[in-house]
Amino acid sequence: MKKDKIEKILPTLISNLAHCQLCPRQCGVNRQEGETGFCRTGNFAKVSSYGPHFGEEPPLSGRGGSGTIFFSNCNMGCCYCQNYEISQQGRGESVHPKQLAGMMLSLSKWGCHNINLVSPTHVLPFILEALLIAAKQGLDLPVVYNTGGYERPEIIDLLEGIVDIYMPDMKYGNSENGLIYSKVADYPYYNKKAVARMFSQVGDLKIDGDGIASRGLLVRHLILPNQIAGSKEVFRFIADKISPVTYVNIMDQYHPVYKAVADPDINRYITPPEFQQAVNLAKQSGLKNIMGL
Repeated sequence: MKKDKIEKILPTLISNLAHCQLCPRQCGVNRQEGETGFCRTGNFAKVSSYGPHFGEEPPLSGRGGSGTIFFSNCNMGCCYCQNYEISQQGRGESVHPKQLAGMMLSLSKWGCHNINLVSPTHVLPFILEALLIAAKQGLDLPVVYNTGGYERPEIIDLLEGIVDIYMPDMKYGNSENGLIYSKVADYPYYNKKAVARMFSQVGDLKIDGDGIASRGLLVRHLILPNQIAGSKEVFRFIADKISPVTYVNIMDQYHPVYKAVADPDINRYITPPEFQQAVNLAKQSGLKNIMGL
């Protein structure tokens, strides 16, 4: 079934590259001819690294690890990105879909619980080409779409029946801070629509008797200094418009790197009271499955 769905939508996504509209920026460049837009990516995918990851959320990592593939570049421009060498500076190697499929099959052989696609948005056609190759060779692990959350709902719609677990960030509760800190003027608008579409496809996170997720939605929210992330608005949206039992990982690992060190508003770690305030807001909103505590 997954192979059939990929074969159905792959021509649409490949043709999209001639006038790229994969993400909300809709740069319109001809990536098939090597032109690049905001994501600085042409007619190929770049991979920084891949392997079992034991630092993801427990339902993904389990005992065998989450089979992560880190793609280079990004459709966002977060000034504080913890992986800025990969996302902003493009560290990585170009790979053919056959090579990418080989990585996926290796992750399966190594006992990983899933194929975790990190920053997949801008290289989606190449990922699907690889998934099709790997599926024809027996790959049947759940596919995790691990995204910064800046997505076109229309593209998410195409992934129904292909992606098993959506793990989007919900970074900001207001558009102003999205523009200032991530170069995205309309982040909440697209982010909320995309997350709603994701949930409509896969529902709440389903976890088996061994504690491993097989399907569903898991949302990440990184706490930023001085309430810049707009946590109250984010949590209210999830509880009221998605599901109060959505698994939400409230992350406290922010630290200033990259261009954040030059901004006095975010050039510091978050404080314990800031994190606790976010947890309290999540509970007050009605969310029941709060991770990261």
